[in-house]
Amino acid sequence: MDEDLEQIIIPAARLRAGVRALGRRITRDYAERDLHLITILRGGLFFLTDLARAIALPLSLDCLGISSYAGQQQGTVRLTKDLDDSIQGRDVLIVEDIIDTGLTLAYIRRHLLLREPASLRICTLLDRPYRRIVDIPVDYVGFEIPDVFVVGYGLDWRGRYRNLDCIATLRPELYR
Repeated sequence: MDEDLEQIIIPAARLRAGVRALGRRITRDYAERDLHLITILRGGLFFLTDLARAIALPLSLDCLGISSYAGQQQGTVRLTKDLDDSIQGRDVLIVEDIIDTGLTLAYIRRHLLLREPASLRICTLLDRPYRRIVDIPVDYVGFEIPDVFVVGYGLDWRGRYRNLDCIATLRPELYR
């Protein structure tokens, strides 16, 4: 796989340190609260797992399945897997791998707010705020990244490269 990479944007050690720092902040902010983490399948699983381990509080977690751009029409979002547990009255933290335009996250946020959580906040590993189309309140940001296509740590290209322990770009000839 290494020969497919063009550049490592965030090395593994820096990634781990960033996740631990987020975990410490979340631990402070949610002390004495009923924290429930929700991520979106499949990309968010790597970040969710490591972040949950970095949070020094009892917590629960769940996953949503989302199909974005269904039917090739940008902006179309469809729920493919719903939550297993109720979030009514709970403090919910959406754990995202990357936020770009904000369209999918805005849909998820609206969908979850209808379920009356006590609070609903957002944590993202990677952020590209300059690509935002929809204004989304992001409470915790691991890293702001440039406008390049990235893989690793859950992010994929055609289902591959999720298992990289870093965030990297691919050689352009692989995806053009």
